[in-house]
Amino acid sequence: MDNKILKAKGDITLLILVVLLAVFGVVMVYSSSNYSALADYGDKFFFAKKQLVGFLVGIIGLIGMCYFPYQKFIKLKWISLALSLILLALVFIPGLGKASYGANRWIVVGSITIQPSEIAKFGFVIFSASYISEKPEKIKTLLGCIPIILAGISICLLIILEPNMSITMCVGLLMLAILFIGGMEIKYFLLVLIPFLVLVPALIIIEPYRLNRLSAFLNPWASPKDEGYQLIQSLYALGSGGWFGVGIFNSRQKFEFLPFAESDFILSVIGEEFGFIGILLLFFIMLFIIYKGLKIVANSKNIFSYILASGITMIYALQVIINALVVTGTIPPTGIPLPLISAGNTSLIVFMSSMGILYNISKYNNKKTLGLKI
Repeated sequence: MDNKILKAKGDITLLILVVLLAVFGVVMVYSSSNYSALADYGDKFFFAKKQLVGFLVGIIGLIGMCYFPYQKFIKLKWISLALSLILLALVFIPGLGKASYGANRWIVVGSITIQPSEIAKFGFVIFSASYISEKPEKIKTLLGCIPIILAGISICLLIILEPNMSITMCVGLLMLAILFIGGMEIKYFLLVLIPFLVLVPALIIIEPYRLNRLSAFLNPWASPKDEGYQLIQSLYALGSGGWFGVGIFNSRQKFEFLPFAESDFILSVIGEEFGFIGILLLFFIMLFIIYKGLKIVANSKNIFSYILASGITMIYALQVIINALVVTGTIPPTGIPLPLISAGNTSLIVFMSSMGILYNISKYNNKKTLGLKI
């Protein structure tokens, strides 16, 4: 027989669920923002139209990544890292960076707005996966881990300067996870983990607004019109939903009671409109996507696809978990979007494209060979 690779299909269920969530996100962005969009911009479809554009571009990115030979990302190791750092630095350039609510998190080029931190997370994953795959034995030593640690710290530093504590935490946890699954010895891993655990409370203490958020988390009713306001309104929304919700488009909290209803706190509006049962169904779908990602990780044929698939899955899982814990008041409030659903074109496009990479890896995992090593 010829050494012929038979045509293989990837995990099509993953793609279907991702597209369904993204479509649901467009609908919920409209539902949660139509009142504020009309009041602030004179167009109730303002945010929904932007999300729809992001969805369409995301579909292109998803399909493209389904067929792009993902192994070629290995050659983009330094480019992906450099691009991430450059984009993050550009937010501080006057006239190019856009400030909102006291934070410089966006780049504006004409009518296009880009959030570099959303891109940098995946740039870091590509860099780390490429670096580890070249010489896997290097990751077992502290010296061999330094490039990944320096890359992670550099990205975290630029993001915290924006400031954006939530995404900084996300990248920091991602770095620790990659070092661990990459094979770093426990004694060296602890040398990295302990300073990280010390740094987190330090970052909270040095910024008064973070201390205020922590205080509001512990007792939101102590400042119901200030720091505790957003959490209280989120809990009102979730509580109003009951078992089956008040019905789609019938949220009351979206009438400018709940800040950032279309972005960081869109899950609260979903809970209000679809109730506890609706939230359970949504979480089942999101957890199933995470399960699919982990299954792809487990079936990976090489170290590069193993780390790459792990990183993509971890970013998605981290943001889903953190967002859910925030809107339910389980952890202190922090601004992090619900992936594939919250308003934000950069996040939507990058996450959909990354899911295309996951599908691509699953397709590679399923290739059957006759006498040919994969």
